[in-house]
Amino acid sequence: MDRLQKVIAHSGYCSRRKAEELITAGKVKVNGKTVTELGIKVSSKDEIFIDGKMLSKEEKVYYLLYKPTGYVSTVNDEHDRRTVMDLVPDDKRLYPVGRLDYDTSGVLIITNDGDITNKLISPKSNVQKEYLVKCKGFLRKEESRKLEKGIFINNIKTKRARIFDVKYNKVSESTECKVIITEGKNHQVRNMFASVGHEVIKLKRVRFGNLTVDKMKKGEYRIIKPFELKCLRELIDENPKK
Repeated sequence: MDRLQKVIAHSGYCSRRKAEELITAGKVKVNGKTVTELGIKVSSKDEIFIDGKMLSKEEKVYYLLYKPTGYVSTVNDEHDRRTVMDLVPDDKRLYPVGRLDYDTSGVLIITNDGDITNKLISPKSNVQKEYLVKCKGFLRKEESRKLEKGIFINNIKTKRARIFDVKYNKVSESTECKVIITEGKNHQVRNMFASVGHEVIKLKRVRFGNLTVDKMKKGEYRIIKPFELKCLRELIDENPKK
């Protein structure tokens, strides 16, 4: 169970502060009774009304999660490992948009909006995903150029990528760099680097479209703001498959 104002905010109806104002103003009812206390907790079985209108249980919800390593990006796991769904409220039927590997951290969208999910994971989508990569050995310029032009993984050529901010660590004999791709094949970044002889030892998605986890801690989530969602939709519409 969660606090009433939190449930209202998570439904996408309004911000938590606005929800608190609605409650204290006597505009919210739970199971037919007016509620003015902010401490009340409700469950998914409770009926919530705001200004006489029922809060739809199918309201679209959009979470931005800073996925830590050690979690699988699925709703359930047959091996009983921790899933990203353990990190967000379970009062709605939510699903992660695409996947991040068990050992990969960073930006992950979780929502119940099947339409935007399908558009973001579609092969037709060209929305950028930016990663911070650490790999074994020193990534040479010719190897970077090869990855940028596209390589064959399982007989399918990857789209063009961008590799920048390349830094070498002579002590650990490793390379750190940023990579931008516009598709999301399974284990794509790891497979790309493996194809040129470099094992990825650390991987973080730092950006998905316009969304980042700046100022967030690992394991934290927040509601995607309306203007962020609007921008994300615009990126989808502006980036059809060429």
